[in-house]
Amino acid sequence: MCPELGLRKGLSPLKFKVVACDIMRSEVEEIAPQSPHELDLTFLTREGYHNEPDKNRPLLQEQIDAVPEGYDAILLGFAFCNRLLDGIQARHTQLIVPRGHDCITFFMGSRQRYREFFDTHPGTYYYTRGWLERRDGKQLNQMSEEVSGIGNTDYDELVEKYGEDNAQYLTSFFDKWQENYTNGVLIQFPFAEKLNLREQVKEICYTNAWKYDEMAGDLGLLTRWLKGEWNDDFLIVPPGYTIKAAYDETIMKLSC
Repeated sequence: MCPELGLRKGLSPLKFKVVACDIMRSEVEEIAPQSPHELDLTFLTREGYHNEPDKNRPLLQEQIDAVPEGYDAILLGFAFCNRLLDGIQARHTQLIVPRGHDCITFFMGSRQRYREFFDTHPGTYYYTRGWLERRDGKQLNQMSEEVSGIGNTDYDELVEKYGEDNAQYLTSFFDKWQENYTNGVLIQFPFAEKLNLREQVKEICYTNAWKYDEMAGDLGLLTRWLKGEWNDDFLIVPPGYTIKAAYDETIMKLSC
């Protein structure tokens, strides 16, 4: 039987455990002081969790299960990357997850802005401070795989597994990602202006004969996540519920 849906109530400030991908470490640490709540931050390396989701999903679950009781929420700072979150369960404490196909959503401020840019700028490879600081030489080949583990699945198989409408949505979305890269975009934030990120990305673009561009980052999504201002941009997972793929613009949903 499914547990009753509902948020745990508490007086401000609340106590949140943050378990997040270290690709967003600098951004989270920059905005964490803005939260009125007590934040306990833990960052996990992206290499250990994204590359083999089926193998490493249990490891992420272990990290969640290891969080002791007493927190008002566990803020899970991972996107749905490569189906990593498909099957993750909240145990004794609710999980709060920003909705995003991949972590680029977190730096653009919303899944809507990401989708609009994605649709109008095919063949774009995105860079952030954390991405550049942690790049290992394998990123370019892994990016399309990390967006979704089903990106290269046969269409008939998608229809059989998820239905015609879902298959059409998935095919439309991920076909654009698999086009040849022609652009490199740096997502820039004011607090990182003094670093040489622009020069690094320009060099990468020059080497690959790509057009260089940059866009202003938006930390609104992450800020609301840390402040406890959760709306439909977040999946709230009560204890006993499981995260499942939604295969539509909501990206993920609840299962029990």
